[in-house]
Amino acid sequence: MGFVYEKDTAGIVTVTMDMDGQSANTMGAAYLVLMRDTLARLEKEEGLAGVIFASAKKTFFAGGDLEEILAVETVDMHYLDFLNENKSMFRRLEQLPVPVVAAINGAAMGGGYELCLGCNWRIASPEASVALPEVTLGLLPAAGGIVRTVALLGLEKALPVLLEGRTFKAGAALDYGLVDQLVDSRDGLIDAAKAWILENPQEHTQPWDKKGFKYPGGQPLDMNIRMTATLSSAMLINKTRGQLPAPEKILDIAVNSMRMGFDAALSAESRGFCSLVTTPHAKAAISTFFLGMQDIKNGRYRAPGAHWKAESAAVLGAGMMGAGISWAHARSKLPTHLKDTELANANKGKAYSENLCDAQIKRGRMDEAAKEALLGFIKPTETNDFDKVDILVEAVFEDISLKEKVIGETFGLVSETGVYGSNTSTLPISILAESCPEPERFIGIHFFSPVDKMQLVELINGEKTSPETTRKAYDYCVQIGKIPIVVNDSRGFFTSRVFSTFLDEAQLLLCDGLSPAAVERAAWKVGMPAGPFAVFDEVTLTLIKKVDDTHLDLDRRLGVTDGFPAKNLGTKTVCYGLIEQGRTGRKAGAGFYDYHADGSKTLWKGLSQFSTGNRQLSIKDAEDRLLYRQAIETLRCFDEGVLNSEVEANIGSIFGIGFPAWTGGALQYIRFVGIDAFEKRAAELAEEYGERFEVKPSALEKMRKPARKNAA
Repeated sequence: MGFVYEKDTAGIVTVTMDMDGQSANTMGAAYLVLMRDTLARLEKEEGLAGVIFASAKKTFFAGGDLEEILAVETVDMHYLDFLNENKSMFRRLEQLPVPVVAAINGAAMGGGYELCLGCNWRIASPEASVALPEVTLGLLPAAGGIVRTVALLGLEKALPVLLEGRTFKAGAALDYGLVDQLVDSRDGLIDAAKAWILENPQEHTQPWDKKGFKYPGGQPLDMNIRMTATLSSAMLINKTRGQLPAPEKILDIAVNSMRMGFDAALSAESRGFCSLVTTPHAKAAISTFFLGMQDIKNGRYRAPGAHWKAESAAVLGAGMMGAGISWAHARSKLPTHLKDTELANANKGKAYSENLCDAQIKRGRMDEAAKEALLGFIKPTETNDFDKVDILVEAVFEDISLKEKVIGETFGLVSETGVYGSNTSTLPISILAESCPEPERFIGIHFFSPVDKMQLVELINGEKTSPETTRKAYDYCVQIGKIPIVVNDSRGFFTSRVFSTFLDEAQLLLCDGLSPAAVERAAWKVGMPAGPFAVFDEVTLTLIKKVDDTHLDLDRRLGVTDGFPAKNLGTKTVCYGLIEQGRTGRKAGAGFYDYHADGSKTLWKGLSQFSTGNRQLSIKDAEDRLLYRQAIETLRCFDEGVLNSEVEANIGSIFGIGFPAWTGGALQYIRFVGIDAFEKRAAELAEEYGERFEVKPSALEKMRKPARKNAA
């Protein structure tokens, strides 16, 4: 249908956007033709009293067509002309001699919200939300979003909208000034829009087009604006580590838009977009954070079959993991029995959710009634005296003998069509499944700590796990608001195996002679969320050793030597050495860091004892070693069939182990660098530092297929 054009007896034209063959309206080539024709018709319309832009879709307007944007390889004058024509249409729209209203019935994202900014009044229904998320995709708003947002809100209020890309729900959007009016339901949008037009027939000039316009909150030379511009630049570098060009470009255009003419600022915006659209940063972000996440949410990597929903659950073990899983269940209104060996422990596990509720209440995000309702979904218990459940998650301590005992004793608590999941980060699922009467209904469900904050869940198929069980576990993860990736059984699976290489390489850098501070700095600079030595201290070094001991037990059981696939070469020297000296981490008051009474910490000077090398290491080599080590191990997981798809590798590496988001993920990083360039650099690192950096040519061949089509 395209755009439906309807004029009523009062002279108000309603343009209802309903683009053919699409679930959402998007700003692609088809849109350009439709908008061009609509504007030409409006400009010639006799007796025109006002214009309303509405949507026939569930959403208002989804913004740019990211598939089209991803396909852009080069930028020339024709592309710049396309951008300028696109934004010139919003300029024509806001210069119509009648009021124009956006009737926002759902999400108005990116270009969709830029259309709203081109209107004189923005009315939203309760389902509406608005955002300029381009920065999260390595891009910038290119249809006037930067220039108009600064003019609408002022620089200080506009920068968080532009630099964070956060989504504002209807109420928050009204409070912030991003929309002007709310209605009770989407059915009232058009009537409200017409009423506003009839009451405000002269409100057709945008604030920035009025004579004597002043920016809200301060003018370009005002001290507060100059301070905002200066401080924002420093804060941005601290946040992005200098790895993301889009936020820097947005800040530059936002600040300078106040110092030049409106139309000149719009042109600067177009040029800025052209400088970003072909960068590896944009390609990586679009591939992973939009298309990749869309694939995960749409079930692209889910086993086929009918959608499944768990109606009841049990969690065994009320420690931090079990308590966190129960919280996730309760938030999703999934009734859960939280079982521990003693009722006091189970109650303590429920108290974890109570504390989280109290924190939400303190922030104004929950009330007492909602708290009581949520806590009502968690039933602490020390017995098995409850009806069989659809999903049972075993979350006892990471000890293979204990888990085998619990699995054998509790499988009977699962209904005949239910799923039994073991929460484990490294223990082979196929071995644990030997304790399960029906191994086809047994699967690994690896939650990440803290569960209330970490979105990822790694589902691990054992040798006998059925596709139906995998599908149900996938649906369960979505049901409780998590992001599932599916991997195949292996020692350490994917995330734990790869993360261990990050920690190991940091210790090897220390052994090679790099100062501890330089190691932490290198990790910070490439974008890891925390330095490796800080991570060691937080998780405690004794826990790292217990994991190693568990794998030694597995080696003996399997009759192998050093069977963990990712070789950890530095841990036995550095980590074990610190444990022997009583330095086991933050809880002990000493580890890689010394912890002081005032709450500060400093790297322990005694770490120099582990420096046995005399290499002249550059920071660039240190940065590459930390990133390449993880990327190569991820590539090995992909080549071995532990990982099923590149998309899941990228999502898992970012949301599970904190691989730098600017890369788009551990495998996308290889594309970011360039496959041939990555292979060459890996060979240089292997020659200089050892075989752990060797890359099999056959593994890279899999990468030469498109990312979304290379599932094993």
